[in-house]
Amino acid sequence: MTTALVFPGQGSQSVGMGKALAGTFPAAREVFERIDAALSQKLSHLMFEGPEAELTLTANAQPALMAVSMAALRALESEAGLRVAKQAAFVAGHSLGEYSALCAAGSLSLEDAARLLRLRGEAMQKAVPVGEGAMAAILGLDFGVATRVATQAASDLYLNGAICAAANDNGGGQVVISGTKNAVERAMELAKIAGAKRAILLPVSAPFHCPLMQPAALAMETALKDIKIGRPKPPLVANVTASAVVDSNEIRKTLVAQVTGTVRWRESVDYMSAEGVTRFIEIGAGKVLAGLIKRIVESATAITVGTPADVAAFETSAKR
Repeated sequence: MTTALVFPGQGSQSVGMGKALAGTFPAAREVFERIDAALSQKLSHLMFEGPEAELTLTANAQPALMAVSMAALRALESEAGLRVAKQAAFVAGHSLGEYSALCAAGSLSLEDAARLLRLRGEAMQKAVPVGEGAMAAILGLDFGVATRVATQAASDLYLNGAICAAANDNGGGQVVISGTKNAVERAMELAKIAGAKRAILLPVSAPFHCPLMQPAALAMETALKDIKIGRPKPPLVANVTASAVVDSNEIRKTLVAQVTGTVRWRESVDYMSAEGVTRFIEIGAGKVLAGLIKRIVESATAITVGTPADVAAFETSAKR
């Protein structure tokens, strides 16, 4: 069975995440302690106790989700004997999860990943004033149609400085669009006319993965210049290329490009499946990616590991 490890993105956070891992596994607890030190903040306390409004802030949610993913991974390594470089064919992550994937593959240090995600979250939030941008989930349209709807919406409102683009191609008829609020709302109307089952405005603080994020992309380009990025083992399947990358300079480019570019998750999963992957392990908070993967490749096995019970179940299955 060929395996890929995948790591969730923003939206999977919840108060209490990671607390049981820290209380059960010393290797997981060390992850939270190292990230707290790297950020000079008790991020772990915010994760374990809340408040939710503060945890949901982009600058906190991004490093927090990476922390849970890495804590769960370290627990798998220490308790179940998982060896990422030997047992996984690929790593991949959804948006910020790409940093978790690179850390898991030994390409980024834990501390660098945490600091980069803090900066990324702050830069993305600052790029667009609150209330001027929006994101919406379009359900029931394929990616091509959803993209045309977004383009048409921006064109209709061009004189008002409107921008609208496909931000996430999540598969299973789910596409997220992003841009100026007026264009996203127009795209929602057009999507329903085009046959979408639903168009849902998302509760996000900024319009991620669209051209409005260019200031954040420039900030990340500057930040990444001085960061040591090693060769990931196994290779990373990048969001913006939906293919494997291992070269450090290429990884830098993809990390910058993904700030404004589309998260090509459907194509990424299809790529890994075509390369022989039959089992996907989602490591971290929530179960969003496992659900998406099953809709993209029905024959795939998709499991989640984010709690001590999940680690124990994995350990038991590994011994069979």
